[in-house]
Amino acid sequence: MSEKKVITKSDWVSNFTLIGKPVINDYTFKIDEKSEKSNWIYNALNLGIDCSEKHGTVYAELMGGYSEENENKIYAHGKKDDDSDDFESQIIVDWEDRFNEEVLEEIGDLSFITVGLEKTSEGKTFYKKFLSAYDAIAYVKEHLTEDMVVNVKGNLKYSTYNDNVQVRKNITSIVLSKADDVSKYAARFTQSVLIDKDSASLKNIDKDKGVMYIDTKVLDFLKEYNGIKLVNAKGEEKGGQFPYSKQFEFEMDFSNEAQCKKIMDKLFKVKKGVTQISFEGEFIEGGAVVTATLEDLPQDIRDLVDMGVYTEEEACAKCTANGSRERRMVLKKPQIKMVGNDDDKTPVIQRFEEKYKEEDLVLDYLYKNVSSTESPIDDDDLPFGTNEASDDDSMSWLNSL
Repeated sequence: MSEKKVITKSDWVSNFTLIGKPVINDYTFKIDEKSEKSNWIYNALNLGIDCSEKHGTVYAELMGGYSEENENKIYAHGKKDDDSDDFESQIIVDWEDRFNEEVLEEIGDLSFITVGLEKTSEGKTFYKKFLSAYDAIAYVKEHLTEDMVVNVKGNLKYSTYNDNVQVRKNITSIVLSKADDVSKYAARFTQSVLIDKDSASLKNIDKDKGVMYIDTKVLDFLKEYNGIKLVNAKGEEKGGQFPYSKQFEFEMDFSNEAQCKKIMDKLFKVKKGVTQISFEGEFIEGGAVVTATLEDLPQDIRDLVDMGVYTEEEACAKCTANGSRERRMVLKKPQIKMVGNDDDKTPVIQRFEEKYKEEDLVLDYLYKNVSSTESPIDDDDLPFGTNEASDDDSMSWLNSL
């Protein structure tokens, strides 16, 4: 019997870009909040970006902090001689050294959070880099205004909450955008997915939306599942890449049946095993607004209007309801990447057949521990891919929004 392949990600992408106007309200920033469970002090950002009427307001987030009592460390990576990021080289930075220029000089660029919300005297964007999300959020709060147009980039992170798969957008940079018209706003993502022979069918479609539903697996690091620590057969904590089940929509023109069949065969037909394919897509988020009129109001509220307690406009505004919020991720086209050396590059569709066997995605080498105990904070507990440890309940306010 052949060995099971350990799930490792290669040629894998999972990122986003949002361009539009910031939406700032009472829930956007949490500054120097204290965890209810521990001595953790944190800043959190839950930023809405108005990406146009088509895409709606799309939210991205960031969080970081420090312990009042325990020793604080930031985990980063180094860089190579050519200044490119060296992900094999780990650098542990003391909290007190997070602004030390000599220390920062040794750290790879992708370890930083980049913020560019100010202009120089020459009118160019001034970029400031932060090793700690805690400091980046405080700086953003001081400089971000709703009249700006910003470009927000980051990574998509997958997790489970109440047994449902959630997709969070973890910010890695927020800078001023050159988009000078709403037509240039965007809500894009690029995501690699795993599909098998049963993932797609032209029978599983929505003609009104113009989409075919695709059942996929997406990979992301997991250390515990539903509050249960994952351990191996020896009882050792063993996190790894976890295949989350995620359904996406793929945009199609169903008026051309022959073309749909060609697309189906080209992209989604899987003969054997599990195929990995990367897509470019768009977010569509928001809720339908049901605007109330005077005739829609209950009689007791209409009486208040008649008595002058409320104006008609005020009463209608109070009774206007938002419909259920939709969060759609629509795949548009497969990603094409130029591969090869500088003199001989070839465009290649990022589709890899038989990337895994079906049994590779059955993680029987991970076992659920019978009890969940709070473990000491270490670098594997980093929230949403950031480089700082935190406490789980410090993000619970996001789940309630």
